[in-house]
Amino acid sequence: MTTFDQRKDAFENRFAHDEALKFKAVARRNKQLGLWAAGLLGKTGDDAESYAAEVIVSDFVEAGDEDVFRKIRADFDAAGVAESDHQIRRTMDELLAKAIEQIKSEG
Repeated sequence: MTTFDQRKDAFENRFAHDEALKFKAVARRNKQLGLWAAGLLGKTGDDAESYAAEVIVSDFVEAGDEDVFRKIRADFDAAGVAESDHQIRRTMDELLAKAIEQIKSEG
């Protein structure tokens, strides 16, 4: 195997590892976001956990975070929860940063 092949393999392995960590962090963020939103929606216990699972599943509608944001926004609007778009997005960003740090500290 040449040095070039070794470097290519190392790059591919690193990319795959980074993508796996990113997926894990986003899933963790979505669960925490779902629990946060559930609290604001008045859900507790199993209902809150079920709602968090719905938020996780909503992320598989399309690439990116817009599908998750739209779910939370629509649910807040339907329930009369007065959270701004900015607050929802800021919470999404904060929880993603927290999830990344948690995953890094576990590894």
